[in-house]
Amino acid sequence: MRVSREKFAENRERILGVAGVLFREKGFDSTGVAEIMKAAGLTHGGFYGHFESKEDLALEVSRALIERVKIRWNEIIAGAPDAPLDALLNHYLSRCSVDDPGGSCVFASLVQEVSRSHGAVRSTFNDGLSALVDILSTIVDGETPEERREKGFTTLSSMMGAVILARAVESRELSDSFLFTARDALSPRAGR
Repeated sequence: MRVSREKFAENRERILGVAGVLFREKGFDSTGVAEIMKAAGLTHGGFYGHFESKEDLALEVSRALIERVKIRWNEIIAGAPDAPLDALLNHYLSRCSVDDPGGSCVFASLVQEVSRSHGAVRSTFNDGLSALVDILSTIVDGETPEERREKGFTTLSSMMGAVILARAVESRELSDSFLFTARDALSPRAGR
């Protein structure tokens, strides 16, 4: 039975959405095509009508999720012109980022897995992380573009590291300490 172009496009988007959540929750390697298709409410055999391979899907999902992070960060910054970095820190270094890996930052969820891979997905993450440093470089303190870019790297490393560590521990108190101390240390208000 053939499906309409609209239904095909809808199914493809459903697969991308479900895969994005599952990949962030469980990783690329631990998530199978059959699991993705079942969660999308579709048959396993239909997968290859949409994607050439699981790697192809991982690449498309990564690109979409990275683009979503960039858009969201820019929205947060635009919505807080008086304190853009504080707004971004409050958003990112939150319980929601820790407690909902399937709905939060693709980088904090998949960076370790991507670090062991090669090819297009790793290249996509490289470009995405560089773009986030560029965004941060526009809102961190520094007298020169070089100083702001350097501070952008430090800020991004600290933000993502805090979320990764906060997810890794069982103690809620320790988890919160990673988040809150990072937020306090990175805030431009900390030096005042």
